[in-house]
Amino acid sequence: MTVFLVGFSVLAQADVTHPLPYSDPANEGAWIYNERVSDEFDGDTIDEDRWFIVGKFEDGRPQYIHPDNPNKKVWKGRAPSQFSGRNYRLEDGKLILETRWEPDFPFSEDVPKPHFGPSVPYENITTACFIGRREFKYGYVEIKSKAAPAEVASGFWSMGDGLEFDFYELVGHSNDPEKNDYLDSLLWWSIRDWKVKPYGKPTYTEKRDVGFNVADDFHIWGVEWSEDGIKYFIDGKLFSDVSAEDAHRWALENRSMPQVPEDYDGYVATVPIHLWIDNEIFPWVGIPTSKEELEAGSPPELRGDGVVDYEIEYVRVWQTHEQMKQSAITANP
Repeated sequence: MTVFLVGFSVLAQADVTHPLPYSDPANEGAWIYNERVSDEFDGDTIDEDRWFIVGKFEDGRPQYIHPDNPNKKVWKGRAPSQFSGRNYRLEDGKLILETRWEPDFPFSEDVPKPHFGPSVPYENITTACFIGRREFKYGYVEIKSKAAPAEVASGFWSMGDGLEFDFYELVGHSNDPEKNDYLDSLLWWSIRDWKVKPYGKPTYTEKRDVGFNVADDFHIWGVEWSEDGIKYFIDGKLFSDVSAEDAHRWALENRSMPQVPEDYDGYVATVPIHLWIDNEIFPWVGIPTSKEELEAGSPPELRGDGVVDYEIEYVRVWQTHEQMKQSAITANP
């Protein structure tokens, strides 16, 4: 038997109290909290059975070896920034990802060739990346966070088999005054196809003004994801409603048609995903060229240490009973 209270669900069989989606406090969606892929970040250490911390140090150098697939190539970050396993801390019940001005870091000598943006070396700036080690398919994904007040993207996204599902990429500050007029309140979310040419191009994307500076305070970002489409919520209110057919139509209208098969299904968000939380430098937005530029958006009292923070209070995932069966994951394994 399951008993529901406003704001929380009580799973009687497990005698455990769990939060509910911020947009559905009465649990009309019959959501079940998925403990295996959620994290409240209220412990003293990171659960590394749940998260792969990219770039942990060994013998004085960062290592890029996936614990579940040692032969898999691990992305080091979007140059010029490089992921460092030292760039995080747990503080006051929050996970804080740090972007650092760190020119003495042992950067990779590789010069990556990205699918998008210029080819530049890794240098000066380190960031953090957490990758979920457990996958799931469909559900309600929610994060409470505050973006870094810097010319760096604070990301919450996911990867599946040929799928990239970007829940948000938020830039809390730009050193270009003209860009800063819109970047610090811009939500960019996307579904991308890495199986069919043109690889990595969106099959659906939105860039919309949310009406507030994403680095000024914490906000709750929720994504209800199913085979029928996507509903996007901000602070409990519906912000966007995109059906699978809407995404399919957008893909056919906006992707390079000569390269898309006639039977192409533009709604590609139909496979299990692993969550990602990270910071990245977007060269097309701007690259901080000094510690002062990196910290230019920070409050004056927080400048001087060359560190800017992306703060996450929690990451939560709920699924319906049927979605849990599809994912072959139970709420209480």
